[in-house]
Amino acid sequence: MVRVNDEDIRRVLGLLYQDETLKTFASLVLGTTDGLSPKCLHKLASGGLAERDENGTWRATPERFRDLLRAHAEPAEELSAEERVLRTFLVDGRLTTTAIRRDKRLVVLHYIAGVFEPGVRYAEKDVNVALRAFHDDYAALRRYLVDEELLSREGNVYWRSGGHVEI
Repeated sequence: MVRVNDEDIRRVLGLLYQDETLKTFASLVLGTTDGLSPKCLHKLASGGLAERDENGTWRATPERFRDLLRAHAEPAEELSAEERVLRTFLVDGRLTTTAIRRDKRLVVLHYIAGVFEPGVRYAEKDVNVALRAFHDDYAALRRYLVDEELLSREGNVYWRSGGHVEI
């Protein structure tokens, strides 16, 4: 990986801020190299935005932007396996699809079960409203939660009977 510092970034941005070097860079990108200022070409080369090949022909090096971004980017945040599953199946808090594999489906169901407080009894219509926030097929979600013993049911009353509890 190319090593860069803030000065390298300022240099590249400074070159593109100047009208003459910006126009020269644009001409190189477009392949129109006739009549370009040697002074601007050398400035661009000093910033890594242009180079001369073995025939003496100048070309733009826009990959310099990618190198600067990669070298200066924050490292990717490390996610747990559960967080990766949740990011895969939940978008903006809504379930996009039901996980086929039981282990992944359980991760999602444990997350959804978290909306129900332990020790509180819920009418079926209240459970439906809470589950509809996750997916339009709230009946299937309710059935999954009961089948996996995360919710228990007696009559039309439900309560949380499993899953992780935040303390």
